[in-house]
Amino acid sequence: MEHDAHAVPPSEDATVDDWARDDAEPMSVESGVAPAEVAAADSGADAPFAPSPSPSAAVAAEGVKEIQSSLQSLDLKTNVATQEDAHVVEDDVDETKRHLNVVFIGHVDAGKSTTGGQILFLSGQVDDRTIQKYEKEAKDKSRESWYMAYIMDTNEEERVKGKTVEVGRAHFETEHTRFTILDAPGHKSYVPNMISGASQADIGVLVISARKGEFETGYERGGQTREHVLLAKTLGVAKLVVVINKMDEPTVKWSKERYDEIEAKMVPFLKSSGYNVKKDVQFLPISGLVGTNMKTRMDKSICSWWDGPCLFEVLDRIEVPLRDPKGPVRMPIIDKYKDMGTVVMGKIESGTIREGDSLLVMPNKSHVKVVGLNLDESKVRRAGPAENVRVKLSGVEEEDVMAGFVLSSVANPVGAVSEFIAQLQILELLDNAIFTAGYKAVLHIHSVVEECEIVELIEEIDMKKKKEADPKKKKPKRKPLFVKNGAIVVCRIQVNNLICVEKFSDFPQLGRFTLRTEGKTVAVGKVVDVPPAGSPTF
Repeated sequence: MEHDAHAVPPSEDATVDDWARDDAEPMSVESGVAPAEVAAADSGADAPFAPSPSPSAAVAAEGVKEIQSSLQSLDLKTNVATQEDAHVVEDDVDETKRHLNVVFIGHVDAGKSTTGGQILFLSGQVDDRTIQKYEKEAKDKSRESWYMAYIMDTNEEERVKGKTVEVGRAHFETEHTRFTILDAPGHKSYVPNMISGASQADIGVLVISARKGEFETGYERGGQTREHVLLAKTLGVAKLVVVINKMDEPTVKWSKERYDEIEAKMVPFLKSSGYNVKKDVQFLPISGLVGTNMKTRMDKSICSWWDGPCLFEVLDRIEVPLRDPKGPVRMPIIDKYKDMGTVVMGKIESGTIREGDSLLVMPNKSHVKVVGLNLDESKVRRAGPAENVRVKLSGVEEEDVMAGFVLSSVANPVGAVSEFIAQLQILELLDNAIFTAGYKAVLHIHSVVEECEIVELIEEIDMKKKKEADPKKKKPKRKPLFVKNGAIVVCRIQVNNLICVEKFSDFPQLGRFTLRTEGKTVAVGKVVDVPPAGSPTF
């Protein structure tokens, strides 16, 4: 891991090689880059030809400044090039930190935005003056405890009601990781927004309120805690940190009994949602409002029974599966806008996008060229998997691009289909609804939202018998006419417009989906088969 800070990669090839090495070893927490070295490398980033960081770096930097001042008399072009090179160098220094997307999920009022706001405050992304302004604003609305949430909830409607509506975005860094926070709405009317937030996330933070009555409301039927966990699992959030918030509340007072009671209720449910509780889930108590046990471990005087890690430590240590930077490019488009050309936003799920690349926008098959790449606020030359990027494209008009389209490589484009075969798990149908051929629902798959119809039920899978049955003796089954809640069924699903999907086994991020009707998630599933390449139907 140490190669990044010591030598600034001289060329694009070296940079590619850098990725290969990064990929070969999972990102370890004991990253060998001392902050001082990174700072030194950064000062070196002023000039594309800075030597490796050493005591002489400062002298070199002064020399460089002299050279630069003499360069200013030359035409502007060289100057611009120097700046761009400096950007690229900075980018490579930064790459010693991995990047993760964290989504905050949980029932309305569990304290997601407050916790997110507190994280930004503790990691120095928000200054004291802004906090004082928010405190005053919240006081004026006689909602003193909401001021931290204002950091994440930026629009007026969200502040007045105290409910998050859109997915808020913010960035913070811990010692070894750069994080993008996605603050998802907890209210059930805004679940579609929560789906688009969670589909971009690598890890989830499930916020649960320990206050008497609040956990129960969120957890019982109709509460959002259950639905969010199921959606998070379906949408590919592999690791979950369950933070039990509001532990400082007068009805809780850091009580171990209450903490254990909540954990005991959540564990069986998390297991049934498909999480491996020992490996993929971690519980910890916090107070989002005052920031206890978030950045630093808490004092025994506050809570005598907790001797585990704090939230930042847990997030920093989480292991997530690596994606393939050398694979075919796949970037579902979440949003687009005009800015001296067409700019699309999304998260790269696979492959690496470089400036100057020729790509395809599917399902339209528009050939485009990458003119510019932005990562958060900085301009970069290339971006790899799991990064949230804004890509400026030439060769396509902004109105010809829709959310749900996928930017993909020309050699190995993503399939565009109007039907596919899926394995579905029925969660909870609306009262008196029967799941048969002809059932209509809204399909959410990566950033696509489309109406769909179940055209045919192919077979019902019995999980108990599946393990015992010998595949050779298997009789051809009769097709089921309908299925009930809890069933697992293979079926053929049709949509009106072409959509981009992949088999779950090839690209899990583009192969899992949820079905919703009338504001409720009725089923979750994965794509098991798609029509042959080049054909939209079977």
